[in-house]
Amino acid sequence: MNGIIPLNKELGMTSADCVYKLRKILHERRIGHTGTLDPQVDGVLPICVGQATKLVNMLTDSGKEYIGEITLGYSTTTEDREGDVVEKIPVTEMISEATIDDILNGFVGSLQQVPPMYSAVKVNGKKLYEYARAGETVERPIRTIEINSFKRTSQLRLDEENQTISFNFDVECSKGTYVRTLAVQVGEALNLPSHMSQLTRIKSAGITLSETVSLNEIETFKNNNQNDYLISIEEVLSKFTEYELSDEQYDIVKHGGFIKTNTSDQKIVVKYNKKIKAIYQLNEFGKYQPDIMLLSNE
Repeated sequence: MNGIIPLNKELGMTSADCVYKLRKILHERRIGHTGTLDPQVDGVLPICVGQATKLVNMLTDSGKEYIGEITLGYSTTTEDREGDVVEKIPVTEMISEATIDDILNGFVGSLQQVPPMYSAVKVNGKKLYEYARAGETVERPIRTIEINSFKRTSQLRLDEENQTISFNFDVECSKGTYVRTLAVQVGEALNLPSHMSQLTRIKSAGITLSETVSLNEIETFKNNNQNDYLISIEEVLSKFTEYELSDEQYDIVKHGGFIKTNTSDQKIVVKYNKKIKAIYQLNEFGKYQPDIMLLSNE
């Protein structure tokens, strides 16, 4: 089995939980996910199977899209609804939608973030959430991310009882973006504590939420046709220029050799009998050299 499972991760599960369950369902050891989704976040989690596990890093580097909710009025230890309340400032009057829109639009472009303490980022070989659970704080690395689009998608909702304002949003962003932290940064721009109160990933590695399947559906499909849920390596890499190998060239590729083609793209996929066998990249001498080998993709 070689390909990508477009999994719709359920709330409450870790990405590692999904990999563990799929190994049991499919009886396949070579399975890996393409970037951690927190347990309180659901949505698109591409899972690589077989030869496609060699594409994990490439797919993880792709852009993401999320929909969710930001709540203004209090912040939490985890920057989402699961944490303990850290600070609370009652919000009793409505904020103008134009103000919110201007703030969200101001985040578009390059942005610096400090990862939350409750995250899997490692500092000195230890995950930040391990420090947080031990009541310790450490200096966290500043990272630069890219926000391609950040828009409000609902009216503002004033909760008079809880003295908060909430609204829905859609954000398209780069790998490494903490949307929880983005929600906090929105509050900071308003001089209000805030947190991410709901989040769903709706796109990753070019896969949209409408294309995903659940673990229960995979359990049902597994005894029938895996094509009902498995995306082929050819489809995943369809954006690359394809080059069909001759018998002689395929023999060279099998041994990791360089090839020369009539293409000029920085990276191409080379195929033999209509199956992708490798990703090759152009070197300084005008020849293509191996980047990722996928020889067992049948």
